[in-house]
Amino acid sequence: MALFNLGFRIFFLAAGIFSIISIFMWSAIFHFQLPLTLEEISVFQWHSHEMIYGYSIAVIAGFLLTAVKNWTGVQTIYAKPLILLFSLWAAARLLFLFGTSYLFIAGIFDVLFLVFLVFAVSYPIIKVKQWKQLAILSKLILLMMFNILFYLGALNIVDNGVFWGIYGGLYLIIALILTMGRRILPLFIQNGVGYQVKLFNSKWLDISILLLFLAFFISELFLRNQVLSSYLALALFVMNAIRLIGWHTSGIWKKSLLWSLYLSFWFICFGFLLFAVGVSKFIAIHAFAVGGVGVVTMSMMSRVTLGHTGRDISKVPKAISYALGILLFSAIIRVVMPLLDIQNYMVWIGLSQGLWIISFLIFTIIYFPMFMQPRVDGKLG
Repeated sequence: MALFNLGFRIFFLAAGIFSIISIFMWSAIFHFQLPLTLEEISVFQWHSHEMIYGYSIAVIAGFLLTAVKNWTGVQTIYAKPLILLFSLWAAARLLFLFGTSYLFIAGIFDVLFLVFLVFAVSYPIIKVKQWKQLAILSKLILLMMFNILFYLGALNIVDNGVFWGIYGGLYLIIALILTMGRRILPLFIQNGVGYQVKLFNSKWLDISILLLFLAFFISELFLRNQVLSSYLALALFVMNAIRLIGWHTSGIWKKSLLWSLYLSFWFICFGFLLFAVGVSKFIAIHAFAVGGVGVVTMSMMSRVTLGHTGRDISKVPKAISYALGILLFSAIIRVVMPLLDIQNYMVWIGLSQGLWIISFLIFTIIYFPMFMQPRVDGKLG
């Protein structure tokens, strides 16, 4: 079955379907008090965990299992081993839909999934000694460790474990996006706009952002120093803004897989600004999560799926361009509108949730046949 020929197929399809189910459930819980058995964690923590370690990790798994094969030339897992890996992820997600009734068992499946994923990704990298990929691999290992902390906290074994698991997981995903973005976004823009362009890049800027984010990560998770975090966030806003201005060229606005990625990085940048000025932390977090992670992942899944099913990445289905636009609108409503009109906060959240579901329904329907069918060029993958 083509669905298990390469990691992106099953995990991108599962991510799309799961994001619809998870946000639909969250909307029903948040607005209509749908009952969910939760004892050790809150409904907000349940929602956060599943969007980080359910949806986002599925996208990361699909991306890395596909990209590592390209980077190293070594075949990553497929067929039965891939089915096993996916089954571990799916079992944890299914159990978590019942709240914390099966928390311990869900945790076992979730941790086994991440252990297996780390092994599946690290084996090709170590085999060919491609040590430059350790920056990516280390973040995946840390994600596994922070998810373990979440479960230890939920089981009342580690104080602050749930907090570390949720916020550590989110910030690690942002770090992964920033790391990968530096590698691929300028390249995508230069190769995709259809004309010669040289974008501004700076080694000192890259190193500064890396060190500042590490300091921000430590301040937010362990020092809990709001003043320090605000200054670091402001510096991160300035540095990332400089980098994004240097990556701009007018041709990106004609390509949906370019403007969506570019604007998603601006949303992450905006999140740092919101942290810096001290508005609601939850709004800043959703700038990262909806405008940043949500849009980045849909855009990357779209690009990877087209390319690795043998299709032309420049010929994006029109419906996907609309889906990306709807998702960006969802982010604007979730983040910007509450800043302008807090009185209708619940309305903005509900509208944003609805638009998220619509955008991922479009994504899943359009790409479903591509995930299920062999590559159009006859190659394996």
